[in-house]
Amino acid sequence: MTADRVYNVLFLCTGNSARSILAESILNAEGKGRFKAYSAGSQPKGEVNPHALKELAALGYPATGFRSKSWDEFAEPGAPDMDFIFTVCDSAAGEACPVWIGHPMTAHWGVEDPAAVEGSEAEKARAFAEAARFLKNRIMSFIGLPLNSIDKLALESHLRQIGAMEGASIKQSRAS
Repeated sequence: MTADRVYNVLFLCTGNSARSILAESILNAEGKGRFKAYSAGSQPKGEVNPHALKELAALGYPATGFRSKSWDEFAEPGAPDMDFIFTVCDSAAGEACPVWIGHPMTAHWGVEDPAAVEGSEAEKARAFAEAARFLKNRIMSFIGLPLNSIDKLALESHLRQIGAMEGASIKQSRAS
């Protein structure tokens, strides 16, 4: 991987309405032109969760122009070649994904679904704020990696470690 190129990153979730949208916006802003983030879902809901857009706006990230779309769009001819693909929900991590051209590096960065939280508006807002914080922490760790000087095995290890950071929806098993 070279320092002078833009890395394409795809965030996957089942519905592509909340976590993957949060991650796409945060990486596009924080990646400062070094990364181009996209998001998609295996079973897109067809609309972006308004709480996700509200949280992005509250944090000062772009909150317009997003749409819930199928991951099939990124497996079609002419789609951007992905360098990295991160699943951000546990169900998408277990699904049979399309075959990705170029064999991008993948990792699971699961975060609990804020859209599944029931309760008051304040409780829902808190869930979205927490999901955005966990995703931002992972993204900031990711963009801090020396992508142009790290070997593939070390990079894969770092990507898995990032997925196990605070807020991981599945606890990583430890080898004895």
